[in-house]
Amino acid sequence: MKIKPEEVSLSLENFIREYVNKLERSGVILGLSGGIDSAVLAALCKRAVGPERTLALIMPEKDSEYEHIKDALDFVRELGIGTKLINLTPYLKKLGVYRLAPLSRIPFSHKLRGSLIKRAYHFYERKTGENPFSASIAGVKGKEFGSFISHRVAYYRIKHRVRMILLYYHGELENRLVVGAANRSEYEIGYFVKYGCDDATDIMPLIHLYKTQVRDLARYLNIPSRIIEKPPSPDILPGIVDEEAIGIPYEKVDLILLALEKGWEIGEMTKVLGTEEEKIIYMTNLIQKSEHMRKLYVPEGSSSISIFEHQ
Repeated sequence: MKIKPEEVSLSLENFIREYVNKLERSGVILGLSGGIDSAVLAALCKRAVGPERTLALIMPEKDSEYEHIKDALDFVRELGIGTKLINLTPYLKKLGVYRLAPLSRIPFSHKLRGSLIKRAYHFYERKTGENPFSASIAGVKGKEFGSFISHRVAYYRIKHRVRMILLYYHGELENRLVVGAANRSEYEIGYFVKYGCDDATDIMPLIHLYKTQVRDLARYLNIPSRIIEKPPSPDILPGIVDEEAIGIPYEKVDLILLALEKGWEIGEMTKVLGTEEEKIIYMTNLIQKSEHMRKLYVPEGSSSISIFEHQ
């Protein structure tokens, strides 16, 4: 799991620079959320092509945490890169998105809405024995509370897809390469939005790095500690952070993924990693269920194309 951050950084800077030139772009554009992955990506882009050729879009909406917006704005000022702040709320209102979540129409505080959503999340787990994240990776046909899941999925996924559209719109206006912040941990277990702002991009420099490796790279790049240390969050539903949604801390997720990659048996993993067998099986199921998110399926007689394998 250990990396040599300086070597990784140089390699990724060269990778970004190579594709800017190869695809004949004038610079790069990325979405900046205030989280660690996009912060690392922004720092790498600046080092690769310079601050004047790097543009970050900050795209909050009414469910976004103020803390993340502030961190993103402060960070672009520290980096000295270009930025555009775009409020997604009007776009989402026009699409009728907020009507899918009754809580968004009730004048609760952001904190109270987050608490209520978290309670609903855990209620679903108790009633079905499965967390909403796992339940939403594939379809919901025949599932208990299927309508609840499908509405929540539509509610939050559209946010990342609108962000993707805006990234490409502004990227093409200014002839910029769209750069995504997906990491390997999230990509392998399906913890991302298919065709969203981290997935549907021109290049994904961090896709081969586990989350804990991204943190090591962040420290090398002098990303502010407030960004490195805060709980990672998709910031699309109040109250929900990554590790709570997934159900396992990233440190353990990464070790299980690495052990599976190395071909370890379940018994060996439980002994060495100190992880319950059911969590390893759960992780294996996530990988299998989310396979469709990493593949483009083609007609019979042709081979399917694995996006991940072709990086």
